[in-house]
Amino acid sequence: MRRHLIRIDRRIEHLLYVFGHRTHGVTLGCVFIWFGALKVVGQETATSIIAKTVYLGSPEVTVPILGGWEIAIGVTLFFHRLHRVAFVLLAIRMPGTVLALVLKPEACFVVPPFIPTIAGQYIIKDLMLLSAAAVMGGYVRQKPHRLGRAPASNEAASRNNDTSA
Repeated sequence: MRRHLIRIDRRIEHLLYVFGHRTHGVTLGCVFIWFGALKVVGQETATSIIAKTVYLGSPEVTVPILGGWEIAIGVTLFFHRLHRVAFVLLAIRMPGTVLALVLKPEACFVVPPFIPTIAGQYIIKDLMLLSAAAVMGGYVRQKPHRLGRAPASNEAASRNNDTSA
């Protein structure tokens, strides 16, 4: 029974290994494109609310620029070869977003730092997106995963973990 469970666990692990980072990039890309497009077409978002209080320049100018920037991030997340570009774009974009938590806590929190406003919730969500992208950044040197066998190092590590249990 234990060997059967280990085999099932290895299959699940392999599927996650093969498809995890790919779906990670696609879903993150979709979120950035979606939210960026909302800004470009003039839809009121948390970023546009924050832009009225934090960013330099007119929100009518800065928000569509930020939207275009987010669309660019999203597109680059679709393609493994462009992930480095995505991380550079994110590294430039995200500090401005997070800065709002420090510079304008009254726009981000009802009761700092425990009860965020809607805008604050979106900024916190942006932190999660940034950390998810950071995980992808740890694998940027690896070739995209293909269906088939996992690399030998992962199989060996799995076997070593199985025997020690």
